[in-house]
Amino acid sequence: MFHYKKYAIAAAAACFTLAAPGIASAMECGEIKLGSAISLTGKYATNGVHAQNGYDFAIKKIKDAGGIKVGDKCYNFAVTYYDDESKGDRGATLAERLINQDKIQYMLGPYSSGLTKAIAPVTEKYQIPMVEAEGASRSLFNKGRKYLFAVLSTSEQYLASAVTLAAEKAKEAGKQASDVKVAVAVENDPFSLDIRAGVLADAEKLGMKVVIDEKLPRDLSDMSAILTKVKLLKPDLLIVSGHSKGAATAVRQIGEMKIDVPMIALTHCEAADVTGKFGAVANDLLCSTQWAETLSYEDPIFGSAANFETEFKAAYKEYAEKKVPYQTAQASAAVYVFKDAFERAGSLDKEKVRDALSATDLATFYGKIKFAPEGNNIAKPMVLRQIQDGKYNVVAPSAFASHKVNWPRKAQ
Repeated sequence: MFHYKKYAIAAAAACFTLAAPGIASAMECGEIKLGSAISLTGKYATNGVHAQNGYDFAIKKIKDAGGIKVGDKCYNFAVTYYDDESKGDRGATLAERLINQDKIQYMLGPYSSGLTKAIAPVTEKYQIPMVEAEGASRSLFNKGRKYLFAVLSTSEQYLASAVTLAAEKAKEAGKQASDVKVAVAVENDPFSLDIRAGVLADAEKLGMKVVIDEKLPRDLSDMSAILTKVKLLKPDLLIVSGHSKGAATAVRQIGEMKIDVPMIALTHCEAADVTGKFGAVANDLLCSTQWAETLSYEDPIFGSAANFETEFKAAYKEYAEKKVPYQTAQASAAVYVFKDAFERAGSLDKEKVRDALSATDLATFYGKIKFAPEGNNIAKPMVLRQIQDGKYNVVAPSAFASHKVNWPRKAQ
């Protein structure tokens, strides 16, 4: 697979054959240029590469399916990538470069809410439609922006079901929700702070006691001081959000320190490959996810959610022995949304494409996508999976559950 550093251009223009009864004719497709500043180095590099792979996979799938039909012409996508090095100021500078030097009229988003927050003012300034797949913070969607569209659910929803689940288990044990003690440890970034806000709001509604409310260290490499407090205060629910690096640090140190909490819920388990890296230590962890291959979503390009997983693994061998991260799936969905918008707009005019994006109502392998006036997706729920004997099984919400939750979790 291609791992781009400072920049790369994936040209996708090609020919394809249109088949009709007894007739075969070749037609050369034009090119629609997309741009993306994305994290290929720095602390977000793991997920930046996952997202880039999702973009590239979708571009090829769309090309193989006949491209994008705009009026009586066909097009294929091509992407100019630059490495933002996981730095917001660099991301904003690169967005300016893509627009002013590379003459990009349509953008795919970066990785993370923080980087999206840095780039969104630039795309808004130049009235460039951006479909983003990796920025979930609520703060992105309260600025009156007209050119930002996000396929994923917003971040306050990520671990809300874990709080509800903890309340349910307390009642099953003959206790009240108000008896539940909660510990929260999150990165100091817009995404994780939104998760914190959502968890604290839900805990307050249920009368739960928040006994730890801490920020993770800036480099996300050591949370032993927080886990020492966890051992002392014995919460019933531990919430951790720190992207891939934070998830890996948390699971490693939870194992090393023999942390025994009945319920532990994290973000970014799949992207951090916690099962591959830490084995049995990861068992019974709850992991929030935007998407799961077991869900009954499908579309004409990618097929079912399960088919997406199978075909992506076949194309990218490095994922063969692990779960395809939801960051990859939603990146592919973002490209598909652009295809749908161009075809409904029937034009390459960016204002007409923007208007088509705002009217999106699309069923995809990733889930339903429909944008609120603020640009966030209002049609898709979050899912909670539990690692059970090394496998990720959906356990909440109950309408989507394929397995019962294992509770309480024991230290490994």
